[in-house]
Amino acid sequence: MSSLLEFGKKILNSQPFSILLGAELTSFAVGSAEISLKIRDELKQQHGFAHGGVVSYLADNCLTYAGGSVFGDSVTSEYKINYVRPAIGRKLVARSTVLSSGKRQAVCECKVFAVGEKGETLVAVAQGTINKIEKI
Repeated sequence: MSSLLEFGKKILNSQPFSILLGAELTSFAVGSAEISLKIRDELKQQHGFAHGGVVSYLADNCLTYAGGSVFGDSVTSEYKINYVRPAIGRKLVARSTVLSSGKRQAVCECKVFAVGEKGETLVAVAQGTINKIEKI
């Protein structure tokens, strides 16, 4: 396991909300990240698929991990998400990459997939701006 991945897992495990959802950082390298979580009944909405807030969480956190891979400590400045189909399956997987980065800001994209018996299905696409935390 890479030291960057180990470091990223420590960060994720320090986030109470990520622990509550059961998120797992499965890949973390300079310029990219992958976070997954099992879809449990508690994470579904009334129609039986993963709640949009859960999908959005994955996109937001994965975008910030990708940006943080080039900056270090970072936060999301903004992001936009498009839900393209219901998130139905056993688990969700978010994969994010850095599209462009400067000294203090990166633009990243994320695709979120539902994984089921027939493989992966794209359920959402997000793009966001990630800012480096400046020490005062």
